[in-house]
Amino acid sequence: MKKTSYALVVPALLLSVLVVSGCGAFRSKKDWQRAQQEAPLEIPPGLDTPSTSAALVVPDVGSGASGAAASQAAAPVSDGFILADDADAAYRRIGELLSVGDLGKVTSHDDATHTYQIAANRGKPEDRPGFFRRMFGGGKNADQDTRDAPASASGNTQSVVLNVTASGSGSEVRAQGDADGVRRVIDALKSRMGSK
Repeated sequence: MKKTSYALVVPALLLSVLVVSGCGAFRSKKDWQRAQQEAPLEIPPGLDTPSTSAALVVPDVGSGASGAAASQAAAPVSDGFILADDADAAYRRIGELLSVGDLGKVTSHDDATHTYQIAANRGKPEDRPGFFRRMFGGGKNADQDTRDAPASASGNTQSVVLNVTASGSGSEVRAQGDADGVRRVIDALKSRMGSK
């Protein structure tokens, strides 16, 4: 009986050693495993490295985003676009688009200088409730309806002056005022009028 137990134990032990060793005899060496570290790149003579002294400059205390926002809000911004229409036609088209009222309220206009004074709404003009909410959910929750109302209802407006002038064979539309209001008015007019 002892012979059979040794005859079974020895091969089982050898097989377990072979399995535990990970079959290193069957591994192949790849080129990337034999690769060695190359010398680092050197800058050719006549060239110099760029200065990195200002790469990680720490700003002074108080000059962060709040200071930048205050300076940006104080400075008026100007932006504009070009239309193929003459100045009179462009002024009339813009007046028709502004009369819809989703961008804000025209507080005054001067036909002689082609100028509009606009109290632009804060937020997007699309801040009204969606189709299904207007069709099926309107009037059920007064608090939600006031939150879903356009920004013009809340009285938050930004002052924007819109000026239309002749420019070559077309006309130039320029807006000046609060940065967000100018951006919103110009973007909306560009998309609706198909400007260049």
